[in-house]
Order: sequence, then structure tokens, then C-alpha cells
Amino acid sequence: MRLTKRSNISMRVLMFCGINDGRLVTKSEIAEACNTSENHLAQVINRLSQLGFLHTQRGRNGGMRLSRPMSEIMVGDVFRAIESGVPITECFDAEENTCPLIDVCRLRDVIARATEAFYASMDDVTLADLVCENDGLNALLTVPISCPRAVADA
Repeated sequence: MRLTKRSNISMRVLMFCGINDGRLVTKSEIAEACNTSENHLAQVINRLSQLGFLHTQRGRNGGMRLSRPMSEIMVGDVFRAIESGVPITECFDAEENTCPLIDVCRLRDVIARATEAFYASMDDVTLADLVCENDGLNALLTVPISCPRAVADA
């Protein structure tokens, strides 16, 4: 089984937001830390917001943060939501299917069960399981909070 780039980027975004919990993070911070383009990020962030995983705030001081606690974000739910529109094989795509075996093929049911088992194996894994007490991830994704410099009177 192969996941889409969108799923991979989605998990990077959620982990980044989890590591930097308690503050708004920017798309450019995520792009730099996660080695991905801001164009791909914009699409993923929009989708994660629509699905209720992220809260976004527009404007000069805008950014994004998790919309609920890390312990309530299940990895299986994220992958199901992000991958839901992508058929696992041609025979699962009603519009593009050209397979002549569709009505008699038993492999389709096997693939459907295997796919569900794959997602089910991630249903007990939360974002918190991936992020909390993960010092390596923390070192890679933590963005120091910059404070405005005080201007000295001369």
C-alpha cells in the first residue's frame, strides 16, 4: 500500500503543530522545517482545517494550531479522511474502472479488507503518541519564539 504525498504532508503539519503547541505556527515555518513547498502546504492546511484537525487564523499575526488536543487526534482518522477520495486500485474508482473482472473478482474484497486493516492498525495511535516525549522530533521541529527587541532611547 502506498499513501499519497498529501497524507505524508498532513502528518508533518499535525506533528509540527503538536510540537509547537500553545502558539500559532506559520506555513513558512512548517515548509522550512518539513522540507515541503508552501503550495502543497496551502492545500493540505485548507483540507485539515475543513476536516476539523486545524484551526487557522488569517491576518498579519495569523497562523494555525491544532483544533483539539493531540490525544484526540487519531492517526487512522487522519489517513482515512485524507485518503478517502483516492481509490486504492482501479476497480475502486467508479469513473475510471476499465477492469472486465469487476463483477466476478474476489481480489477486490480482499483488498478492501486489507485496506481497512491497515487503517484500523492506526486507530489506537494518537498524535500525542507520535509527538510527546519524542526528543528527536522536538529538536527538529521546535521553532524558538522570537520576542520583539526593545528599542533603547538615545
